[in-house]
Parts: sequence; C-alpha cells; structure tokens
Amino acid sequence: MKYTTTPNDSRYSEIIDVRSPWEFQEDHVPGAINLPVLDDEERSRVGTLYKQESPFVARKVGAALISRRIARHLENHFSAKDKDYHPLVYCWRGGTRSQSLALVLEQIGWQVTVLTGGYKTYRTAVRQQLAILPQQFEYKILSGLTGVGKTAILQQLAQLGEQVLDLEAIAHHRGSILGHFWDEQPQPSQKRFESLLLQQFQTFEPHKIVWLEAESSKIGLLHLPPQLWEMMQKATAVGIQLPLEMRVEGLLQQYPHLTAHPQLLKQQLSRLQYRYGKAKVEQWYDLINSQQWRVLVRDLLVFHYDRAYTRSLQRRDRVWDYTLTLTNLSTASVVAAAISLRDGVTGS
Repeated sequence: MKYTTTPNDSRYSEIIDVRSPWEFQEDHVPGAINLPVLDDEERSRVGTLYKQESPFVARKVGAALISRRIARHLENHFSAKDKDYHPLVYCWRGGTRSQSLALVLEQIGWQVTVLTGGYKTYRTAVRQQLAILPQQFEYKILSGLTGVGKTAILQQLAQLGEQVLDLEAIAHHRGSILGHFWDEQPQPSQKRFESLLLQQFQTFEPHKIVWLEAESSKIGLLHLPPQLWEMMQKATAVGIQLPLEMRVEGLLQQYPHLTAHPQLLKQQLSRLQYRYGKAKVEQWYDLINSQQWRVLVRDLLVFHYDRAYTRSLQRRDRVWDYTLTLTNLSTASVVAAAISLRDGVTGS
C-alpha cells in the first residue's frame, strides 16, 4: 500500500471517496466517485456508539457494517477491474474507512494508494492555494446596472478564447434577491464552491487576463475568498451601458421564471418589505396579479436595483476606468462588444 498527500487524478485509475453520501455531496476531491463504506445513518450510529458507549463497541459495529458494504462494492463496482487497476482511496482523515477498503483491494492484488490525512489534507491545500493563486492574475471586471448584458458578454468572451471566471455560474446564483437559479439544484456548499473556484483557476494561464463580472463579496449564501475579493477591488473596471427599455426586454427573456412562478416571485419580493415598506411591496404584488410584467421589471430596476448599485459604487468609492455602450442585446451586438473588449477597443 502506498501513501500520498497529493490527489492527482492523472496518476490513478480512479479516485474513490469512501465517506458517506452527505460528506461527499458537501465537497470532494475533483474527479472522485463516491463508494461509501458507511452510509449517512450508519456513520451517525457508529459515531453515537463511540461517544455514548465506547470506542471498542463502535469499532465492532463499524467493522461489521464496513465489511458488508465493501463486499457489495466488490461484487458490483470492482468486479470488472483488470489487474492494472490502481485507485486512490480517501476518507475524512485517512483512517479506518479508507484503510479498510484499501487493505481488501491490496489483498486482491491491486496497487492501492491512500491519501494521507484524507479529505482534510485536500481541504487544507484548497485553502492554501486560494490564498495564493488569485494574486497571480490580472483582472478586468464588467460592471454596470442590472440587465446591461454583462453575463452574455462574458459568455461570448469565453467563446472567443478569453479566460473567464463566471462566479455566478459556479455559485449557482445571479447575485441578487431574485438571483437564485429557479431549478432543483441548490447553491453548492462553501467548501464545494471553493473547490470549483480552485479548479477554474488551475486552468488559467498567468500571463493572460481573467475577465469576470462585478460582484459583492457574497453571492447568495457564498463568500468569495478574501484574496480574490481584494484583487477584484484593484481590477480595471469596464462600465457596460444599455438603454432602460432594452434592459427590461432582456431581463424578461433571461428570467422567464419571473412570469412562470408568480407566487415564488412574491415570496422573494416580500424580503424587501423591511426596506421599502408594505405599501410598495403590495404595489409590486398588484403588478404581478395583473401580469404587467414590463411595468414591474422597469419599476424594480429603477426603484430597487439601480439605487442599490449606485449606493454600492459610492460606498466603495468605485469608478469605471472606461465604458462600453450597447444599443441592444442582440447576438450581433453582444459579439461586437466582446470583440472590442478582447481587442482593447473601448469607449470613453
């Protein structure tokens, strides 16, 4: 049996995370698969025995549970593996769970490597690298009022081969009170968010600019690493401008769930009552009930989003280094904007 402190997936046939499904979902080593030797309930049961009875009793019960589950994995997942199969195995701290599976696989005749320190070793490396990597790049930030097409331009820059850090996509949130993605997938955990960020940074070339959208230090429930936020504050800011009516039109197309889920929309808007009062929120409810979507979106932009954006700029004493004005959000317009940014052709 071999040991390593670096989970490099290119060296192994597979990376196997033997922790419980909940632990794996919270975060895991990139590319890992989950073959738990204890499920969530079993892990809780063994942990309770450890604390309330004794470590000896917990180990006896745990050994029986782990053995049965490893047997099932051998009959299913491992049955077709050839003799050159070489997995990396890890658990929370590189202890009983990973060692149990690794020992059985080694006895079969496979070369097995165990991650020393387990997931905790990986997690420490993530934090350390996120304290360093963000400082190695030059950034340009697309700024501007809600609905001016920043995300669309970022996506086009990526298609042109530019390095793009799409924080909202990684965070699964569009960065405002109405910004969560209205589907079945929640935001990732903070740990998973940081793992995904690190994965993205590791694909970047230090000599090339990284493009991203202006964000606060928090996207939904997730916090940006302090070092990244610090670099964003120093970055060149490109102000994107678009006429109000084009912003309204674009948001109605970009956020179809606003009209498809009126009750959920009301629930989100109710969170603004503390700021604007009951009468204003009920006015928005009336617009929803009468399906006056353009009036609603226009009023939300002018009364809430634009004011909040202006306050944010003033609070941070932030100014645009230059501006880029679009007349609409057609594909041709967005492509032209992205090309001009790539080529350094800007407005005022």
